[in-house]
Amino acid sequence: MQHFDYAPLYRSTVGFDRLVQLLDSASGHDGAATTYPPYNIERLDENDYRITMAVAGFDTDEIDIEVKEATLRVKGEKAEQTEDREYLHRGIATRSFERRFQLADHVEVSGADMINGMLHIDLVRNVPERLKPRTVKIGDGATRQLEAAE
Repeated sequence: MQHFDYAPLYRSTVGFDRLVQLLDSASGHDGAATTYPPYNIERLDENDYRITMAVAGFDTDEIDIEVKEATLRVKGEKAEQTEDREYLHRGIATRSFERRFQLADHVEVSGADMINGMLHIDLVRNVPERLKPRTVKIGDGATRQLEAAE
């Protein structure tokens, strides 16, 4: 695996430290590279997204979804099994997990549902009006000169 040194970016940029940290964590160098539980990230339309996680064997009260600043954390803790079972094959993983997603600016969680062992987390990007593109009307110049003279 290739490791990138981001130190030159720290030396030559100001205010991009969060971006460099995101690149470092996305590359898997933070030690948190895990594949459980599997998940999908979908773009439903221009401002709507959905994260779908396969959480078979978990109940809704065993999963915690938390948004803090720009981080979405999904944590699953399976309750201890009180029954003494003898498995001949155990292929369904029900171990505890914690998965974190970095959210872009203005992305908010709008809801979550669990259907047939699939956890769906809906996200929406709410860009404030002041940040949206707008058109500026071009005047003929005469109006501006009259306003300046008054």
